Amino acid sequence: MICRTDITNLKTDILEKVGQKIIVKGSLGRSKTFEKEATLEKAYPNIFVVKYEENNRNVTYSYTDVLTRTVEVDVFDGEAYSPLIPPQVDIKKKKEVLV
Repeated sequence: MICRTDITNLKTDILEKVGQKIIVKGSLGRSKTFEKEATLEKAYPNIFVVKYEENNRNVTYSYTDVLTRTVEVDVFDGEAYSPLIPPQVDIKKKKEVLV
């Protein structure tokens, strides 16, 4: 479940990274995916704008796209790309055995 604080923290993170190079990864459906280099152009209250380098095109994404992992964003920190939000860890619940 997405909390209000998750969205607020993500907005702050993205706002701090405006102007940086990123890699955007996502799904196009039917097992088709894309991975493109871009620049984080602007951040607004409900969306952020990404400018793709290959065709000089602006695309907008919502913060929930990132939080729901519809779109993954890796940020270039000067040396390497690192995920904007950490990878999801699956937690397996133990089954209780009734005796």
